[in-house]
Amino acid sequence: MEKKLILASKSPRRKELLSLCNIPFETSNVEIDESFDDNLSLEDAIVDIAYKKAYAVFKDNRDSVVLGSDTIVAINDTILGKPKDEEDAKRMLKLLSNKKHKVITGTVFLYDDKVIKNCNVSYVYFNELSDKEINDYIKSKEPLDKAGAYAIQGLGGCFINKIEGDYYSIMGLTLNFVYKTLHSLQLK
Repeated sequence: MEKKLILASKSPRRKELLSLCNIPFETSNVEIDESFDDNLSLEDAIVDIAYKKAYAVFKDNRDSVVLGSDTIVAINDTILGKPKDEEDAKRMLKLLSNKKHKVITGTVFLYDDKVIKNCNVSYVYFNELSDKEINDYIKSKEPLDKAGAYAIQGLGGCFINKIEGDYYSIMGLTLNFVYKTLHSLQLK
């Protein structure tokens, strides 16, 4: 019996990225507690959240391959999630201005009795941002639903002068790892 692939995410970016692998899949919106286990490193905590997302779908779809993923932005080990409002977005962008920060993406596949995990850490270098640039960017509404208050694939990409690591992972899905894993599972 051929297994179906389910993406445990409501993120339009993850859906868009997974579609690049040219493998049919379904999506399942999942709501979990995304709080961090303080006993874990940031890297382990983000993989743990990706696992929880995947498991929330897998427990009712054990005949499928389920993919869960989560991404955080961190600067000096301070986590920057999605901004609460425009003021929070402004605070985050000022914090990122003219600095290097980490983007950590955890990815987990669950199928049969197996778990495949991956953690990708990339570094993003921001230009110095003027108050006008920050205010204009916030007016675009783009940063308001993005971890770290920016989208590398959108207008926020204009503020980035360098990245070290995986571009797609910064967007929210470590595409090469996902592609290679899907092909190793013969879901092609």
